[in-house]
Amino acid sequence: MTTSALDDSTAATRQRRSMIGAFVGTAIEWYDFYIFGTAAALVFSPLFYPDIAPGAGLLASFATFWVGFLMRPVGGMVFGHFGDRLGRKNVLVITLITMGSATTLIGLLPTYAQVGIWAPILLVLLRGVQGFAVGGEWGGAVLLSTENATARKKGLAGAWVQQGSPAGSILASLMFLLVGLLPDDAFFSWGWRVPFLVSAILVVVGLVIRLKVEESKDFTDTKANQLIVKAPLITALRTTPTLVLFGVLASIMGIAMAYFNNTFLLSWATGPLGIERQLMLNITLGIAVLQFIWQPIAAKIAERFGIENVMIAGLLLAFANIVPFFLAISAASPTWIAAALCVATIGGTAYYALLASQLAGAFPAHIRYSGISLSYQLCATIFGGSTPLIAQGILNATGNNPWAVAAFYALWVVLTIIGVAGLKRAADRRAARHAA
Repeated sequence: MTTSALDDSTAATRQRRSMIGAFVGTAIEWYDFYIFGTAAALVFSPLFYPDIAPGAGLLASFATFWVGFLMRPVGGMVFGHFGDRLGRKNVLVITLITMGSATTLIGLLPTYAQVGIWAPILLVLLRGVQGFAVGGEWGGAVLLSTENATARKKGLAGAWVQQGSPAGSILASLMFLLVGLLPDDAFFSWGWRVPFLVSAILVVVGLVIRLKVEESKDFTDTKANQLIVKAPLITALRTTPTLVLFGVLASIMGIAMAYFNNTFLLSWATGPLGIERQLMLNITLGIAVLQFIWQPIAAKIAERFGIENVMIAGLLLAFANIVPFFLAISAASPTWIAAALCVATIGGTAYYALLASQLAGAFPAHIRYSGISLSYQLCATIFGGSTPLIAQGILNATGNNPWAVAAFYALWVVLTIIGVAGLKRAADRRAARHAA
């Protein structure tokens, strides 16, 4: 075998291991994050906030859910700093262990009936640890996958990181479907804990796979060329503020869509709309499967038509689907809700599949971990985690008016389109200045 063929084989192996390692670890972390959202919609209100009215208890549950998002930028800044200075791989091992530990401990928490006010306090603290861990996970996984990929395959490599989201959602939905078969007494006493405790097993599997992955090639090149900076976060804010701003806007629907569907809509449908819990969990599972199948297809389409074009087209489809979507919700029809969610998923996840590659390609390598983590996790705090809370607040204030929520949903889509278009143009202008 020639030296060139050996080099190609080594590069292909590195690319494959990086994509698998990023995907598996990210899927486990999103599983941990999503089971909290499902539990927030179904069980946390009566178990941890039983002494307040049901609507207010649900708001408190969603506020606890948001705490994880408040901590995500902190995790992004801390892990981004070390990821840009010390490398991507070791940071990702730490984030995986941290997330798994917090999730397992949530499954062991006593309830309000057992320890009083300490129950919600401990729940909030562990949710914060979850947010801190996932804040560093996403950016590192994106870079480990895309920076070890060839130029032509960067879109697909980024899409495989994004596959972690539907994979985590599928696992979370399956676990809650299984424990949801229990009688209500068993489900609320111990059944809800099982998905959290399973995380300990998944983390061990993820670590075995992730430890075999090579360090990112772009990082090793940056280190070899002595381009590592002392304060990558400050450098990113000072030299690329426009990229950070548009990166935040471009990420809105990529984050908010999942928590609108899996947390807020799940609660709305099984509450005021009167749809049976298991049926909605089945719909959620089906949507996650559709996302998992569709995202790699969207990435392949982007290889021909361009990343930005496919992202914008997907977002426009999601926008056009808003009226049918909320008509289905108004009718409280599970069939039409499922159909509208399918259309929303095809449009929204065509954009989401390519978001990782677009963000990674916008920032220079020496501040890339900090840049994309700050953009994505700030968005998670401001727009993503607040979505169930704001949407529930709108419902409470308007007497369950779906069109008030529809206007809120439409605003998020429009801001995302502005972000995607603006990020591409800002990155192109910066590249042109650098070349000049």
